[in-house]
Amino acid sequence: MIERRLTGLIAAAGVLLALFVLWDVFRPAPRLPQPADTAAVVTTTAVPPSSSSQGGAAPIAPVAPTPRGPTYIDLLARAETRRRIRLSAGSTYLGEMPSVTQDSMLRRWDNRVAEPIRVYFAPTYAANFQPAFLDAIRQACGLWTGAGVPVRFDFTADSTNAEVVVRWKPQFEIERTGQTDLTWDTEGRIQSAVVTLATFDPKGRAMVLDDIRVVAEHEIGHVLGLDHSTDSTDLMFPTAKVRELSDRDVRTVLLLYQLVPGDIR
Repeated sequence: MIERRLTGLIAAAGVLLALFVLWDVFRPAPRLPQPADTAAVVTTTAVPPSSSSQGGAAPIAPVAPTPRGPTYIDLLARAETRRRIRLSAGSTYLGEMPSVTQDSMLRRWDNRVAEPIRVYFAPTYAANFQPAFLDAIRQACGLWTGAGVPVRFDFTADSTNAEVVVRWKPQFEIERTGQTDLTWDTEGRIQSAVVTLATFDPKGRAMVLDDIRVVAEHEIGHVLGLDHSTDSTDLMFPTAKVRELSDRDVRTVLLLYQLVPGDIR
């Protein structure tokens, strides 16, 4: 009796062992965890507006993840730009401009002779506004382009495709009669501008046609990428003391448009 039971247990153990062997041979291979798909999204944003007729530029660095450092060729080009700016000291004020001395950035439009910069005159009900003021702005633009700046202006743009918008207000709350706000890309290329002009000066005196022309000439200098001069004989002095472009104004803007925009450090 005992022998029969032992025989049965041995047989059952053999069957279980055979089943374990078969399971080990034919069981499915375990699935390894798959690596997650990855994608890099790089977003570049334009720098917020920063230039005005009475204050220096206050740019905010563009947002960019892990920016690529300058190449050796970039550094050589920047060194050459700095050399040319140093050589122009006295004859231009490019090296004195806050945008260069504070954030080391040259800002300008690309060559826009073949494709003019589109300008839109926003409608206004500002007191003392006169339609002839628009002609003064056109004249101011022509003064700069006539000096040799490689851009032209198209005054037939509308609100949907304008790159420069001219707006009006009766008076500024602070000591100024004009303001220019610029946006530019990470390479220092100007993308758009908003020019705001007052129809009354800070003392409440009505602006006349020649006043508007002088203020517009100063603001168009900002539109082109110039900041302020420290010399009161230049039209780009913060509070204009002269009514025409100086030789230094002209030499400075021409040098700016000969140099590559962007960081010069």
